[in-house]
Amino acid sequence: MFSGSIPALVTPFRDGTFDEAAFRRLVDWQIESGSKALVPCGTTGEASTLSNAEHHRVIEICIEQAAGRVPVIAGCGSNDTRNALLHMNFSRKAGAAAGLCVAPYYNRPGQAGIIAHFSYLAEHSDLPIVLYNVPGRTVTDIEPETVCELAKRYPDRIVAIKDASGDLSRVTDHRMGIGKDFCQLSGDDELALPANAAGSVGCISVTANVAPALCAEFQQACADNDLVRARELNDLLYPLHYAMFEDASPAPVKYALSRVHDWILPGVRLPLVECSEHAKKAVDAALEHAGLLEGVGA
Repeated sequence: MFSGSIPALVTPFRDGTFDEAAFRRLVDWQIESGSKALVPCGTTGEASTLSNAEHHRVIEICIEQAAGRVPVIAGCGSNDTRNALLHMNFSRKAGAAAGLCVAPYYNRPGQAGIIAHFSYLAEHSDLPIVLYNVPGRTVTDIEPETVCELAKRYPDRIVAIKDASGDLSRVTDHRMGIGKDFCQLSGDDELALPANAAGSVGCISVTANVAPALCAEFQQACADNDLVRARELNDLLYPLHYAMFEDASPAPVKYALSRVHDWILPGVRLPLVECSEHAKKAVDAALEHAGLLEGVGA
């Protein structure tokens, strides 16, 4: 259903409020650079700091600006099942292709609770769901058996997974347990190459915010089974993947964007702060390694 390079978009702020003009430019740049879908209001979009009204406005603007050129996977996750459903219902009406739904965080439900949470969403909304497993943030792990159970129970609703568990064996677990047509997307840029080799078909990416064309070319090389070119591009991007997490995300990627575009600011919302000088140096070095600072400031 989805494939290729899919940026988990940042939410630009200016004077503490959502910078709609910058976000529209970001959406256009991403599509023009080859991104195959867009994810507003994910972790990188600082969804946890947005009011519901802001959350919905970001999704609305993304869909409006994309104008059908690429699908929009709206961030709909919450640790409150009813609030997740609220986001899904809004996103469906706004024209989203799917909702990205993270495992409930903080509450720490067991596997039975996770199944109940996603079952409720699947049964009360007709918006397709992309499961989002990121146990490093949520503490809750959507185990492979649970993914398989949900996908089999709701084949028309549970259509994909963004897996950021760091466990590459899960790609094969899901393929063997569900089938090769189940859409698997890496949630870790640095593992996208081996994940694609195992059966993933793309990446919901942080790095693609600042290097959309390179990330799109990398994913296309993987799809074309051009391992030599994919490895070359992976080597080019690899330092950037890690630099994006030299400080609390998304501060480094917002700083990186501010280095390559003068229309986007590096500001993040509390409790996050702008990234440290150490992180900035790492980002600058990675941007230079990838050739993304050429012509900047000229």
